Amino acid sequence: MSRFEVASLVLAPPPVVFDASLSVELHASSMRDSREQAVAGVTSGRLSLGDRVTWRARHFGLTWHLTSTISAYVRPSYFVDEQVRGPFRHWRHEHTFESAHDADSGVEATLMKDIVDFAAPAGPLGTLAEALVLRRYMTKLILLRNEHIRRTTETTMQ
Repeated sequence: MSRFEVASLVLAPPPVVFDASLSVELHASSMRDSREQAVAGVTSGRLSLGDRVTWRARHFGLTWHLTSTISAYVRPSYFVDEQVRGPFRHWRHEHTFESAHDADSGVEATLMKDIVDFAAPAGPLGTLAEALVLRRYMTKLILLRNEHIRRTTETTMQ
């Protein structure tokens, strides 16, 4: 099992960043390079507690399907999405949103944190893939998504 954490500062209040993080359309646009699309379950709008969505995306030259559910939800501070069907043996992504202020501008901000726990299938080979490729690749995807959320929410706040 692998774990990584990412923290991003967004110059927008927590409710705005929280809602943007649950937007199906914003998520899909952040993953444009992998052609990620919601293809079943909730396929548009904002996800909420108990919602399921199936994503189709292209990674490593293959098309993957992952169905996740929002298993915990406390607006505007916390939610969790977990794989219920898909390529991972285990996938749990915890999102937290803490109120902060940008010291330079005094603007209300959000410290957005992601904690991802995952395990690849295929036993020892999967564990090796986690260490050599997947952890770094998944971290890059989360950072890409967070940058897209930051740009989108900061633009709407101007």
